[in-house]
Amino acid sequence: MKIDWLKPLVGRPGPFATVYLDATRSAEAGDKDVANRWRAARRSLERQAAPAAVLDELETAVLRPTRVAGAHGRVLIAGKDGVVVDRVLRNPPAVATGVWLPVPALLQAALAADEAVDAWCVAVDRSGADFWPCDAGGRASGPRETFTAPHDEVSKTSSPGTKRTTIESRAEDSWERNAEAVAAEIDRRVAEGRPEVVLLTGDVRAVKLVRAELGQEADRRTVEIAGGGRGPGVRAADFAASVEDALDSYRERRREMVLAEYRQDQGREEGAVSSIPDVVAVLARGQVKALVLAEQIALDAASALAASDEGAGGAGGINGLLGGRTLWIGPDPMHIATSRADLEDLGVTEGLEELPATSALLRAAIAQDAGLTFAPEGSVDLVDGVGATLRWHDDGTPKEVAATMSGDGDRFTTPR
Repeated sequence: MKIDWLKPLVGRPGPFATVYLDATRSAEAGDKDVANRWRAARRSLERQAAPAAVLDELETAVLRPTRVAGAHGRVLIAGKDGVVVDRVLRNPPAVATGVWLPVPALLQAALAADEAVDAWCVAVDRSGADFWPCDAGGRASGPRETFTAPHDEVSKTSSPGTKRTTIESRAEDSWERNAEAVAAEIDRRVAEGRPEVVLLTGDVRAVKLVRAELGQEADRRTVEIAGGGRGPGVRAADFAASVEDALDSYRERRREMVLAEYRQDQGREEGAVSSIPDVVAVLARGQVKALVLAEQIALDAASALAASDEGAGGAGGINGLLGGRTLWIGPDPMHIATSRADLEDLGVTEGLEELPATSALLRAAIAQDAGLTFAPEGSVDLVDGVGATLRWHDDGTPKEVAATMSGDGDRFTTPR
């Protein structure tokens, strides 16, 4: 999963307000629903001494409509410089939550965002295509754009003085040339926008012609789905179900690809590492391709966040993740170590800060454009609940030893 949307947080000093809201607007109450939920979160933040200026900035953002239909959530993170992160989540949280902490509460935001896919819908017919970024139900989450192909002789209807075979030949030639043009436009947009998946729908014959003309990269990202189209008559519910099924399948494949790579590289004792010290070592060297965390850690983070909001756990609940482990960071995102002395040995003596381990690990991963994957219980072996796949390895990379003896399994634990 991409976590580059969290990059604006890197290097910003705390504290931060982190807010999770149900952003769903009912047909009856509309904006009042969201306003009421926000008021509950604001009262909680006020009790935690969050500055009024920060809360006012959050309120302005919260009350701005998301323009997303159906049930959905929203996470906002703000500091003294204003709102830094404002992201729509596929599923709404059970209750509105707001916490004011030295570091942003990122784990549960990342877990919720793991449900998201950067997807485009492309509806094609024999004369062109419509493009739009879409949510899990195929609804537009951005502008819908139209591309008109260059050839307009797409009908086989006969006309006086022209042989039917000639008309049919011209029409089919136009279909093929238009399919080439649409495919070229998809190739161009994929190269520029790099969506994770392209959902291709519309006229059945046009879909097949376009798919056959796609370049290798666009074809690799494309999934054909039924039920969509450019004109009237589209059954929205059926199309939404097709989109949801396609994206659910893609999410599972995306996660399994990372976990399969991790298992393979761990078995070969190269290309993957586990345990907090080893993951810290490769993060400090910029080697991490994807950070892998036990899913239970993020679930525990959500519980700790709720406890903090209710006044039961406070920051200690958030900081207690990964067995209460902390790490040290410096002013550069690559400055991460298990102790202050390790950073000082590297000549880093200013701007040192001790953070909860989860916050420090995510900060370093975000800064080096690493991905993030949550591993369900039992899917992979994770020492300390933490692992990483690597972009490269050398003699300085920590070596992992797979669990081959009966007692080794005790090392692979998921801390609460």
